[in-house]
Amino acid sequence: MSKQLVKDKQAVRKKSRKQDVLVLDAVNYRILAAGLAVIIAGYVALSATPWDNPIALTVAPVLLVLGYCVIVPIGIMYRKRNTAPAADDTASAPAA
Repeated sequence: MSKQLVKDKQAVRKKSRKQDVLVLDAVNYRILAAGLAVIIAGYVALSATPWDNPIALTVAPVLLVLGYCVIVPIGIMYRKRNTAPAADDTASAPAA
């Protein structure tokens, strides 16, 4: 009987993991939108009229790297912290 209980717990864990694989909230979409805006600003700065313009040579690459390598990954990986204690922690604590 204990083997069945262990299998049930493992099935519940796997099921909860599958549900939490990639869940994007409104905050994630806002961060991704900000990243897209920075990327667009980088391409606009890159298309400045004189090709040797300091904005096109320095600011545009910084904006593009910031958008692609920092803001977009943060927008994908960001998760809110859980402030409520987990139910498993209280069940495993010894009674005093």
